This record gives sequence, C-alpha cells and structure tokens, in this order.
Amino acid sequence: MLLGSVLNPINSTIIAVALVPIGRALGAPASQTAWLVSALYLATSLGQPVVGRLIDVFGPRRLFLLSTGLVGVAGVVGALAPDLGVLIGARVLLGFGTCAGYPAAMALVRSEAERTGRDSPGGVLTALAVANQTIAVVGPLLGGLLIAVGGWRTTFALNVPLAVAAVLLGLLRLPKADPEAVPTERTTGGTTRRESLAARLDLPGMGLFAAMLVSLLLFLMNLHLRDWYLLALAAAAGAAFAVRELRAATPFIDLRVLGGNTPLLATYGRALVAYVVAYSFLYGFTQWTEEGFGLTPFHAGLAQIPMFLLAIGVSIVSGRSTSVRGKLLLGAAGQIVACLVILMLGGDSPLWMLLLVALIFGVPQGLNNLALQNSVYFQADPERTASSAGLLRTFAYIGSMVASSATAASFGQHADTGGLHRLAWVMLGAGVLYLLLTLFDRTLGRAAGHGTRASA
Repeated sequence: MLLGSVLNPINSTIIAVALVPIGRALGAPASQTAWLVSALYLATSLGQPVVGRLIDVFGPRRLFLLSTGLVGVAGVVGALAPDLGVLIGARVLLGFGTCAGYPAAMALVRSEAERTGRDSPGGVLTALAVANQTIAVVGPLLGGLLIAVGGWRTTFALNVPLAVAAVLLGLLRLPKADPEAVPTERTTGGTTRRESLAARLDLPGMGLFAAMLVSLLLFLMNLHLRDWYLLALAAAAGAAFAVRELRAATPFIDLRVLGGNTPLLATYGRALVAYVVAYSFLYGFTQWTEEGFGLTPFHAGLAQIPMFLLAIGVSIVSGRSTSVRGKLLLGAAGQIVACLVILMLGGDSPLWMLLLVALIFGVPQGLNNLALQNSVYFQADPERTASSAGLLRTFAYIGSMVASSATAASFGQHADTGGLHRLAWVMLGAGVLYLLLTLFDRTLGRAAGHGTRASA
C-alpha cells in the first residue's frame, strides 16, 4: 500500500524539473508543457473519488492491481512518446493509474483496525502520510538526477519497475475480497429488494460529478472571462449532481451525510487552500530556481533536499502525537513565514536563502499532510473511508490547479523574480486563509487519540 501510494506524489512533482527540458526537446512553449501538469491533476481529481467508491464496494485488491498495472503502461508510453500530445496522454494514464493507491491504503487501514480492534493506528497513518504526500518533495531531486543520467524520458520510464513491484506485492499480500461483503440486496421499510450493481455504484451520479469537475478544472487551468461558460457548465452540472444524489437510494457521494459532517467539510476546505500554497511552491519556486536563478534541473532538485529531510522528520516525530489543531496551526505558521522569506528573494540572493526557504517549507509539508489525512480517517463514515479519502485528494488537486493557474499568471513567458514575488503574495493570501480556517474551527481536537470520529 505504501509503494502504491508513492506513485501519485512522485509523478506529481517529478515533472517539475522536466518541463523545461521537455519543452526544449519537443519545441513546445511553457503554455503547452503546462498541460503535462494539468493532465495528471485532471485525471487524478476525477478518478480518486470514483475509484475510492469502487474500492468501498469491491475491496482494494482488484482496483489496486488494475490501476497500478496501468501506471506501468503509462510509463512505457511516456518513455517512447514521439510528441507532446502522446506525452500528455501518458500523463492522463498516469493520473488514472495512480488513483487507487491512497484510497485502497486508507480502506485497508480501516478494515485492519476493525479486525484487530485497534482504532488508532498512528504509526501506520504516519507512514501512509509520508508515502502519500510528504515524499512528493523528493520528486524534483529524483527528476533532476534521472534527467542528468538519462534525459527527461527516464522520468516516465521510472514508473515501469515501480508498477511491476507494486503489482507483484499486491498479488502476494493484498487480501482477496469476500464475495459476501458486496451486498446485492437492500432493505427499505421492511421490504427487501435486489439492488443492481449500476444502482449501487450510482453511474449517473458519477457522470454528473465528472462533468462538474472537468468543467471546473478546465476553467481553473486558464482563468479568463472568455471561458465563463465553463464555470456555468460546472454550476449546472453541480446542481444536477446535488439533485441526483439527494434522491438516489445509494448515492455516489452521500450529500446528506456529508452536509451534516461539518468537521469533514472544514478539512476539505483546508486541504484546498493548503495545496494552493504547497504546489505553488513546488512548481513556481522550482521553475524560478532554474530560469530566474540559473540552476540546472539537477541542482534545482538538490535545493529541495532540506525540505524533503525536514518534512520526513517532522512527520515521524509529530505522528506520535494525536493532536490535530497543533499540527495545523504550526503548519499554517510555517507557510506564512516561508512566503514572507520568498518576498525577499532575488536573482542575486545567496544560495543559502533558497535553502532556508526550502527548509522552512519542510515544516508545513510534514505537518499539514499528516493532520489532514488523520482528520479524514476519523471524521469520515467508516463505510465510505476510501471514497472520502479520494475526495480529500480531489480537493487537494483542485488546490493544485489553482496553484498552476496562479503560477502561469504570475510568471507569464518567463519565471523571473517579479513573477515569483507576485506568486508569493497569492501563496501568502492562501496561507492566511488556511490559518483562519483552523483558528475558527472549534470541532478540532484530540479525537484521534480516543478512537472516535473527530465530529463526535
């Protein structure tokens, strides 16, 4: 499960240092190579809750093996891609292929907790948080190393051995689904009726959710008033989705339960703004270190080492504590301080200042991911653990799409220092909002330590 969870964050960030080399090799401007980022996020944002719902119904094994196998196929397609269009297609496949790792892991943790009676597997959740998102910060370093050794195509080829290893481990270790665990009957008002698979999966609900999300993300990819119709389509699809889910016997996303779960909704909101900051840094700062500061892709990756090491250490140490509010507040403070330091950077700044920014960002990178994940684990309906975890990733990637648009708008044609400062102001605003959402959320507490849901 940890290996499967690594695939998405690694592919999310390894592309950061490869965008410039790919553009040069394929003769594509930055406006086109940006689709390599957006394509994966679009596929993942849509796929995570859908695959999560399938995992809730069928168990993690089948979906994990199928999706992870797709990662290997995407790695081959990307490594051999003759042009940018095929390369974008490979990133879409990677997005869908990496959807199962995290929801499957959360579902397995939940089922094992129920089986063993240990409802607060802090060590496992900490390891999962590190594998799922904190490890993302190693992507630029790994990408820079691979590009230095074998060129940008190696960043895609890496997925082949990782996928093979994950599939083999899944075949050997993942528990097989119990056929009786997937109910085909439903009792309502004392009357039992058979429920079709399509009704249980709520395919119309999934379709409306997809239409809403795709329209919204396409709008966020390139914010402009001329694309207002995309926002209108998203609103219309969202309204239809809400009507459908409120009437469905077995909804894809149970809006009644979700609407009454204020703590979980607050967690999703925090995830969105937290990832605006995190991914603005991972992409915007990395591009600036190459174009605005003059580092090579490899050295730009090396500049992320302080963040990677501190984030891992912070996750491990803080994972021993059941406090959620403390992690969130300290993570918010770390984001704000790092943004203020970025505003002082320039093309002639000493290298140690770049390393300082990366070091400071290691604190929120290690704390926020763990706190958000643990919040969902204890706040979500146990029967919908996987889909709730997938929805967390959806909100996170909506945040990443906002970050991508903010980065493009701030930099324009070149990632210069002025653009970095404009991006830093956007990040600072999101960081302050994240702090306010935490300060005024009275539902936060130490629910994890009591083995109860945080909404209790």
